[in-house]
Amino acid sequence: MNKFDFVNAPDRSNTDSVKWHVKKGDLPMSIADMDFKTAPEIVAAMKRKVDLGVFGYEWPEDDYFKAVADWYEKEHGHRPQQEWLIFTTGVVPAISSIVRRVSHIGDNVLVQAPVYNVFYNSIENNGRHVLSNDLQFDGENYAINWDDLEQKLTLPLTTLMIFCNPHNPIGKVWTQEEVQKVAELCYQHHVILLSDEIHGDLVRKGPDYTPTFSVNGPARENVISLVSPSKTFNVAALHAATAIVPNSNLRAMVNRGLNSDEVAEPNLLAIPGTIAAYEHGHNWLKALIKQLNVNFTYAEEFINKNLPQVKVVTGAATYLIWLDVSQISSDSQKLAEYLEKTTGLVLSPGSIYRGNGHDFLRMNLACPLTMVKDGLERLKAGLTEYLA
Repeated sequence: MNKFDFVNAPDRSNTDSVKWHVKKGDLPMSIADMDFKTAPEIVAAMKRKVDLGVFGYEWPEDDYFKAVADWYEKEHGHRPQQEWLIFTTGVVPAISSIVRRVSHIGDNVLVQAPVYNVFYNSIENNGRHVLSNDLQFDGENYAINWDDLEQKLTLPLTTLMIFCNPHNPIGKVWTQEEVQKVAELCYQHHVILLSDEIHGDLVRKGPDYTPTFSVNGPARENVISLVSPSKTFNVAALHAATAIVPNSNLRAMVNRGLNSDEVAEPNLLAIPGTIAAYEHGHNWLKALIKQLNVNFTYAEEFINKNLPQVKVVTGAATYLIWLDVSQISSDSQKLAEYLEKTTGLVLSPGSIYRGNGHDFLRMNLACPLTMVKDGLERLKAGLTEYLA
């Protein structure tokens, strides 16, 4: 286990990193990428490719699709058939492409706020309406409002639902029963279910997530799962993801959309990087999860002890901690700006995720423990000053 380094963060301050494009001395804990080096096996595969020295056109072959299917069977107990799989350059490009291909201008696309903010861009920038089945929050946990969900799925203009599985930013792992029920309701009301499963490998404890392509019965004919090694292995700039579409007609539509939008062709490292991740990344992922659990335990204990006004409301998945700051402010945007200005700590204001996000801050804990400690001390100093 200790052959992997989760103690030292590579210095990305003078690289093209989006996350580290900050003022000197600032600590970015907002954007969802990790401050850990990726698995050495991935780096080795990329080096071999670069050493080849020739980079012409490429297309994923059986070895790519087999690696994806093997990974889902070994890690999650469900094997997609290889013919269900389509390569794409990313989960977000695929979402936008699918929105354009399977819904029409003016249609409703259903989401469950507070949810990953880029869903809204993919919907609104393409002339569709966001319709939210807001998650119900009881002060401790989030749950689906099933009556409201069904009511919104029955609307004639609702043609697509984007499901976040596991859910970002709240970190919730939907149960197998919940995933099945969402899929069945969508099928019953002729709504395509598009499931973003980019955080699926990052369940830190408890029951595993349920890939949407694994649902039972006819509901499966209506689902599209989007998966990628990008969050799991910190390879977002690899631009590699896979759409998993069991139904052949729906798959043809998705495939046409991805190709028309030119988001279906790999770059020079996408194929070897993904294959290395999925064939050899199991032990690295285990070690990562172990480190994330250390970080989360530390953060939760620190917050409970030092910041009684803040409540940790976070599920068992992702490396993002969801902090209820409603006792301090109901304007998380303003609070995040204040923290950045006074302490240099950069967090995501929950308001960008809509729903009740204005009461929350999202903090990325995928970094060495020393950095987590630094971030929490800054949070404490900033909030203490804000409340003074």
